[in-house]
Formats: sequence, structure tokens, C-alpha cells
Amino acid sequence: MKSRTLLCAAVLLALSTGGVRAADTPGKAVAEADREVLINTVRANRRALVAVNLSLSTEQAAQFWPLYDRYQSEITVSGDRALAIVEDYVAHFGDLSNDKALQLMTDYLAAEAERVKVRQTYLPEFAKILPGRTVARFYQIENKMDAILRYDLAATIPVVEEGSGAAGR
Repeated sequence: MKSRTLLCAAVLLALSTGGVRAADTPGKAVAEADREVLINTVRANRRALVAVNLSLSTEQAAQFWPLYDRYQSEITVSGDRALAIVEDYVAHFGDLSNDKALQLMTDYLAAEAERVKVRQTYLPEFAKILPGRTVARFYQIENKMDAILRYDLAATIPVVEEGSGAAGR
């Protein structure tokens, strides 16, 4: 148990360094490249990190992993949608109108609601396979990996200044 926790911490620490580099490195292209590397690294290692941190029996694993793959394919779609909205915001940051800002926020919140819906939909399905504590642990691991991505992304997103930008409502 302790070795799994240490491995998890090491992986999370290694993945989180992308945010530090992005914040310290000048240049939009470098920050975008760092963000892309971090996203791809987390996606590639997500399954391994889950596997290391869940003690699944052979029977549980046989049922869990196909469900997990379906879950990941659905959650990735909504995550990609949210990322596209953020990229749209960054692209229009300099001339962001009030209307565009509100539309981006509406779209972003819809994408977040979609992610929550996917998680809620899969919760009872995971609970049919795994004990409640294991399901909770799985969702905690997922949340930690998402937090790393969100932290890194937040470091690269400029904050809207009040009263500036293009005219609009």
C-alpha cells in the first residue's frame, strides 16, 4: 500500500512539472507544446496509474477494464470539448467582446456539466463491479489526475480584464 502511494506521488509529481515549465518559459508556442505534452502524458499513463492504485481481483479486473475504457472514451470527449473552448478563449483574448465572453462561459459550463453527467452515469456501473470504497478511491484518483491538468491549464490562461476588449453588450 505504501509503495503504491509513493509511486502515485512520484508519477503525479513528474506530471505536474509541465505546469511549472509552462509558467516559467516565455513564448506561447512553448507553453502550448508543454500543455500538449502534459495532456498526452496523463492520458497515456492514466490507466497505469489507476491499475497501480486499485487492488482488483482477477474477476473484478475482467469487468472493470472494459467499463473503464468506455468511461474514458466518453469523458475524453467532454474534456476535449472543454479544452477546445479554452483554446477558443485564448485565441480571442485580445479582442474578447462581452457577448463572446458569455458564450464561451456558457459553452464551458455545458462541457463541465457533461463531464459530471458522465461521471454520475458510470458511478452505479462501477458500483456493480467494485466495493464502494474502491469506487470512491477510483474517483479520487481520477480527480487528482484531472486537478493536475486543470492546474497546468490554468497557468496558461490569461484572466479577462474588466472593461477592456472589443465592444459588445
